[in-house]
Amino acid sequence: MTMTLTVFIGSLLAAMALGIPIAHALIMSGVALLIQMNMFDTQILASTLIDGADNFPLMAIAFFILAGELMNAGGVSKRIIAFAIALVGHVRGGLGYVAIVASLIFSGLSGSAVADTAALGAILIPIMVEAGYDRAMSAALIASAAIIPPIMPLSVPMIIFGVTGNVSIPKLFMSGIVPGVLLCLFLAGTWAWIARKQQFKVQPRATFAELMKATRGAVWAFVLPIIIIVGLRGGVFTPTEAASIAVFYALFVGAVVYRELTLAKISEVLVAAAKTTSVVMFLAAAAMISSWLIAVANIPAQLASLLAPMMNDKILLMFAINILVLLVGTAMDATPTILILTPVLMPIIQKAGIDPIYFGFMFVFNNMIGVLTPPVGTVLNVAAGVGKVAMEDIIKGVMP
Repeated sequence: MTMTLTVFIGSLLAAMALGIPIAHALIMSGVALLIQMNMFDTQILASTLIDGADNFPLMAIAFFILAGELMNAGGVSKRIIAFAIALVGHVRGGLGYVAIVASLIFSGLSGSAVADTAALGAILIPIMVEAGYDRAMSAALIASAAIIPPIMPLSVPMIIFGVTGNVSIPKLFMSGIVPGVLLCLFLAGTWAWIARKQQFKVQPRATFAELMKATRGAVWAFVLPIIIIVGLRGGVFTPTEAASIAVFYALFVGAVVYRELTLAKISEVLVAAAKTTSVVMFLAAAAMISSWLIAVANIPAQLASLLAPMMNDKILLMFAINILVLLVGTAMDATPTILILTPVLMPIIQKAGIDPIYFGFMFVFNNMIGVLTPPVGTVLNVAAGVGKVAMEDIIKGVMP
């Protein structure tokens, strides 16, 4: 392993170990690399930082985050949950299936595991506890179900990967549909195995009239994903344009159809979305410094030489990369992992002849397993906070 790779990884890990925020740690590792390569110049830092944020496809992230916030505040989220309860609430362990079904529907709305965990958990966990469900297990199930949206269309991590790796975002979106549905089915099967031993209260079976009422209430939520998937698949609009359509749709439904979005609520939503977006955009900008220096220092070629014995065996290479991503994902959130590792791994993938769309899906999916895994486990932390559960309890619950 050469000095440049050692300096880059060592400085990044050292900064993170000191508790420095990821974005600042990325800038610091960039400075360390510049000094090691005898290229340090503040103008290079400033211009590269600006270039990292000045990226049109990244606007999709800001719009999707805003659309998700508008849907939560506008009453769309609670109507999705009401529909799911009417559909499967009467089955033993039915509220667990509600969480899974709601997560699948949410995948077309926010595309963010953290946002969906917060929205679903705040509404469902109190209902599940009241029905006799274990609080920690309820929070764990919602956390597990929340990794479905980021591998389905409108996924924010896929947008970040597509921009960073120069890969088609609509194709990445399409790649997640079947695996997302399969994940739902396997999660439901696991929950059925857990629920058969529990004495859960069941919700009364919804009458046909109640089911129709819940369906009418949620129908506006079902229309948006269909419009966006068909539009992206047909090439009618780009992911960024799709995100802006989602914002106007959410605003219209919340303010005009459900009439729950007031001016005061809209103001709060804009501030919340701006805060979340600024964190992601600053991360993207900081990662641009590392990405540029990784290319200049030829680190992918150095890493490729380490992986050379596996280059002729695609399965073995993917296995090694997946182990690497999983290990990194347990200690780092998905966004910085994607921003740091994508420019390093993409040249290796292309050289080995692996489909970048297939790799992109696997890469994002592996990162989603990471957000469920200690020590960082962003989604675990959010679910524990919303559900008022100790971290060690939710970790036990999420293992199945």
